[in-house]
Amino acid sequence: MTAQTNTTNDVQLSLGETFPEIRELVRRICKDFPGSYWRTLDENQAYPTDFVGALTKAGLLSTLIPEVFGGLELPLSAASAILEEIHASGCNAGACHAQMYIMGTLLRHGNVAQKDMYLPDIASGKLRLQAFGVTEPTSGSDTTKLKTRAEKQGDHYIVSGQKVWTSRALQSDMMLLLARTTPLSEVKKKSDGLSVFLVDIRESLGKGMEIKPLRAMINHNTTEVFFDGLRVPAENLIGEEGKGFRYILDSMNAERILVASEAIGDGKWFVSKSTAYVNERVVFDQPIGRNQGIQFPIARAYAEIEAASLMVKKAAALFEAGKPCGAEANMAKMLASEASWHAAEAALQCHGGFGFASEYDIERKWRETRLFQVAPISTNLILAFLGEHVLGMPRSY
Repeated sequence: MTAQTNTTNDVQLSLGETFPEIRELVRRICKDFPGSYWRTLDENQAYPTDFVGALTKAGLLSTLIPEVFGGLELPLSAASAILEEIHASGCNAGACHAQMYIMGTLLRHGNVAQKDMYLPDIASGKLRLQAFGVTEPTSGSDTTKLKTRAEKQGDHYIVSGQKVWTSRALQSDMMLLLARTTPLSEVKKKSDGLSVFLVDIRESLGKGMEIKPLRAMINHNTTEVFFDGLRVPAENLIGEEGKGFRYILDSMNAERILVASEAIGDGKWFVSKSTAYVNERVVFDQPIGRNQGIQFPIARAYAEIEAASLMVKKAAALFEAGKPCGAEANMAKMLASEASWHAAEAALQCHGGFGFASEYDIERKWRETRLFQVAPISTNLILAFLGEHVLGMPRSY
């Protein structure tokens, strides 16, 4: 298919397949990690060390890091293509995708010393920045109400509090942590008074930081993290104290776009598996794909995936152009997550009993793709955002 462009307010949108060479590289890597590899990990709640190592060796996890630090210095749409292909190949990028969107906070708001210290080792794979400490048990998506405190004492901040659903903390060397440095009662805007820190997990464990695995229905190696008087060097503060919420928003738009790309990949995998199965499965002397009750849900899921993919591309194009993209990033995530879920439901239904057999991988991917309607932001919160900030309706929460 020949790439086409649509120019709107000087932002160009490619309609063809982007980064074909990178996509082919991802497909080749993923061939070495078939369903049996992921099933074994799933059974043991284990981390895909070899898979992450292969992506790192190929340089794919350094996609957004500037060349001067040893990265590929490619745009967000390249990272989007990588994650989409990982999922379209039946693999899962949840073990490593955070490194891509966390980069935004460090790249845009970190100082020269921080970039020089960390980015080369992250690009080479020597250092893992995979953990994102934001969500808390009591505040959930109401980020401004988080209770983890960081109080400055001399040349350190003393951190106390708790984070939950912090994936990959046990496999990461560093964590990007959001904590309140000014009490909520003392700020004019509730989004003020939050600060971002780079926390060295290796040096912090047993010294004010404790990490506990949190078993879930999907194998995302997620955890609870407890802070009790953890000393974080003041030099690990990213940007200005109290401006962290704005810095985190930079990562959140990228996060939504990249997660949407994963959902698109899942959707394509489900449609491919479903189409192949219903064309081959013969019942009552004919392929079951001949029945409209089987055929139409798969066809509708395909249409929804194609439509959602366009929104993902639009959001990425706006992000790369430095233009506001909050609405588009949120819509991309919502539409892609719903499309992938509809494709998953169609796949499970058309496979019948075999859809529940682990060897077919349908049930594993079905569980994995359901997450996208809840995290990193729920569908209802996206709708509330659109209603208030895009359509101008009264705030609903």
